[in-house]
Amino acid sequence: MTGKLGPEALAEVLAATGADDAAVDVGPAYGEDAAAIDLAGAESTLVVAADPLSLAADAVGELAVHVACNDVAASGADPRWLTHTLFLPDDDPARRRTVTEQVDETARDLGVAIVGGHTEVLPSLERPLCSMTALGTTDRFVSSGGAEPGDRLLLTKGAGIEATAILATDFREECAEAGVPEATLDAAAGFLDEVSVVPDAAAARDAVSAMHDPTEGGLLTALVETASASGAVLSVERDRVPVRPETEACCAALGVDPLATFGSGALLAAAPPERVDKATDALAAAGIAVGEIGEVRAADGRGDGGEGGGRVLLDGDRIDEAPRDELYPLWE
Repeated sequence: MTGKLGPEALAEVLAATGADDAAVDVGPAYGEDAAAIDLAGAESTLVVAADPLSLAADAVGELAVHVACNDVAASGADPRWLTHTLFLPDDDPARRRTVTEQVDETARDLGVAIVGGHTEVLPSLERPLCSMTALGTTDRFVSSGGAEPGDRLLLTKGAGIEATAILATDFREECAEAGVPEATLDAAAGFLDEVSVVPDAAAARDAVSAMHDPTEGGLLTALVETASASGAVLSVERDRVPVRPETEACCAALGVDPLATFGSGALLAAAPPERVDKATDALAAAGIAVGEIGEVRAADGRGDGGEGGGRVLLDGDRIDEAPRDELYPLWE
């Protein structure tokens, strides 16, 4: 099955952490997308995140850079370096040039240096696969697991931004046949220019207690992961989640829930009530739209659907596990 591993299989992978190292402040954990490594003798923390990308064929290089850098930014760091491992299905120079030019241009726009990697041809692949490792530094690591009861949940830009761009490019013909106007598809394809949350995170990071970058599985998966990492209940109202008209049109055309599909471009953050205005004002000053979509509650069994932590309430309905991304069936 295409997509992320289930919780049990993932737990087995995350348990394989190699040798102990006291410099690792945050290591592999469900809900955490980046590691934090204490740099001895320095006043900063090294943040490291890795991500592969293959299914968005038309913009795989561009999206791969953004997805990796977003995880570093959502941890409170400024992305600075990338390693790029590229697997190609053939030695077609035009395909290779397209991917590498996308990677180069996107990294330059973000001010990130590509410092190494690996490239090879793997004929068993159907499309290019880019695997990126992004690194950056910060003096304050912001984890996904920092959400506290009483915090307000914020979401920048809107749900399903990355999925909208993919639908309008890789599945443009299908959307058009389902009645999505050409002008809407043109605008939706332009969402590729908005999948970075580096500016979002830089604006909000001083005012928030937790940040997370919705990717595969969209906002719902990001909420489940944040709830699990924080040991808290995240209560969200669907009608408060910002969803752009282009997203609504493209997702409705192919039967995709905007809250359960690729969400790069939106930043999920938890902010204490007294710092919400600071966060939203900073985002507004950066020209970034943001909406308050819910709140964090204590996981004490009172009104949260059961005992223990790590759950989401969507319009009061309990969600314990991350959904499978609703775009995957379109590729299968």
